[in-house]
Amino acid sequence: MRKLALSDEILMQIEKPARYIGNEVNSVMKDKEHVAVRFAMCFPDVYEIGMSHLGIQILYSMLNEWDDVWCERVYSPWVDLDKIMREQRIPLFALESQEPVKDMDFLGITIQYEMCYTNILQVLDLAQIPVYAGDRGEDVPIVIGGGPCTYNPEPIADFFDLFYIGEGETQYRNLFDCYLENRKGGGSRHDFLRKAAKLPGIYVPQFYEEQYNEDGTIRGRRKLYEDIPDTILKQLVTDMDNAYYPLKPVVPFIKVTQDRVVLEIQRGCIRGCRFCQAGQLYRPVRERSADRLKEYAKQLLANTGHEEISLSSLSSSDYTQLNELLDFLIDDCDKRHVNISLPSLRIDAFSLDVMSKVQDVKKSSLTFAPEAGSQRLRDVINKGLTEEVILKGAALAFKGGWTRVKLYFMLGLPTETDEDIKGIGDLSNKIAAVFFDTVPKDKRVNGRVQIVTSTSFFIPKPFTPFQWASMCTKEEFIDKAYLTRQGIMEQLNQKSIKYNWHEADISVLEGVFARGDRRIAKVIYEAYKKGCLFDSWSEYFRNDVWLECFEACGVDIGFYTTRERADNEIFPWDFLDCGVTKEFLLREWKKAQTQTVSKNCREQCQGCGANRFGVGICYDKNAG
Repeated sequence: MRKLALSDEILMQIEKPARYIGNEVNSVMKDKEHVAVRFAMCFPDVYEIGMSHLGIQILYSMLNEWDDVWCERVYSPWVDLDKIMREQRIPLFALESQEPVKDMDFLGITIQYEMCYTNILQVLDLAQIPVYAGDRGEDVPIVIGGGPCTYNPEPIADFFDLFYIGEGETQYRNLFDCYLENRKGGGSRHDFLRKAAKLPGIYVPQFYEEQYNEDGTIRGRRKLYEDIPDTILKQLVTDMDNAYYPLKPVVPFIKVTQDRVVLEIQRGCIRGCRFCQAGQLYRPVRERSADRLKEYAKQLLANTGHEEISLSSLSSSDYTQLNELLDFLIDDCDKRHVNISLPSLRIDAFSLDVMSKVQDVKKSSLTFAPEAGSQRLRDVINKGLTEEVILKGAALAFKGGWTRVKLYFMLGLPTETDEDIKGIGDLSNKIAAVFFDTVPKDKRVNGRVQIVTSTSFFIPKPFTPFQWASMCTKEEFIDKAYLTRQGIMEQLNQKSIKYNWHEADISVLEGVFARGDRRIAKVIYEAYKKGCLFDSWSEYFRNDVWLECFEACGVDIGFYTTRERADNEIFPWDFLDCGVTKEFLLREWKKAQTQTVSKNCREQCQGCGANRFGVGICYDKNAG
């Protein structure tokens, strides 16, 4: 019988003990004596966040389909349990077996957000695994990193044995076979890493060295072995219909952030917004067929008991079979009394028909992302939206019965002026005015529309046209947020508009991590030792400690944030190939500075380089 790692006494002391006991519906139990590879899959944040991540559900289910592999789950213990585990020297454990992570063959950590970096060190530390890869012996799990942040893994490279670059469905079997073959032959940890480094998509950071110029920029990279690649090409799924998909996802005992069935309808995005990293990393666009998704939807609802189904993609409106899929889901979900969630819809692609269909099942707030307040700045970022289209889309939404609209903007975008910022309030006001012009008085619920306008701060990310851009300081960000608030307060419909903004100091730190190099690792470790943890949670973020650590380590924040890069600068991530060429990104950076709009992938190919994969929209007969 399975014994819990935590005593009843401890479970009674901590918040939400169900986070740590496992045994949920559809979780996988295996006999450890009959598996060859034990894999701990970690999301370095609290259970409720990690359980909402589709990528982990996919890999967890896929790996457990293999008879010789047992994949278990691990999440960051919340601060209350973290304290107890340190005091009582309880090693971090996997949920399924309740056994220590340090006894596994692999620890795989998905890295979705830069502000989880200290949580990665927490996981290693609590698992009693040496934090630095160079200090690990033969009896320690191989630590793998995956996810979007690995497209610049350098700030955390010292903590990982290897990184998996790309989509996880493609290369894990080969990696495990390599591991088993090495173990059978009596090979060492180093021998395995040497072999793994030759597999497509696998990056072993300890086999490469960064070389710097006197001004701190990168001069180049030196590899320690001639037979390992100079460039690591991302791995991606080429056939979405036949790619693995989890039809029995684990159902949590407690409410989690995304408590619903998730249908991933496509990967990639046709739009080419110049600030958006995901839009570049997941090119080319690849769709699942509506027939396959209908089949998945029925099985997922039956296997989970969830009462909501969400369509997942970067831009749901651009899915070519959306109407067919929605017609099916609305009919099927209505019978089951299941709600439908449609995130990532573009305002210009909205139709009253689609909205009215969805509202029959569930009516909630609508979310639109104009990103910039002026047309000039929307052209700079290649958003591809005009004010006319935005207002027309809002009118359709209000006619469809919606009275609450969320608007997302960014502050600090390249070339931004005060006029662009004031445009955020102007646009919010115009959308509110559209409501009063569109909806008769007798049909206004509560008499008023609610516009929730939120601003985040622009953070340049690797593999985007804005990777060359400078970033604002904390003080500049705060000034911009104040100007936005002032602009909203001056509007005629200000009582209908609520304004929220992101923390500026967290954005600055995220900017350092996003474009950092290996010199950042010592700062992260120093901050962790001084108690920094759960930095993505504002109540635990300690900016003063981080600033002390940068100073103590002699690392200049401005070098990574406010400095604009030269066209020919070598970036820390240039050895990775995400499929989109640097020449294309530079071309888009130049077009941004002249406010030149690029057409989307369906209208006209922009020559980004992703056609080399031979799949998706690049070879779609209906694309331009």
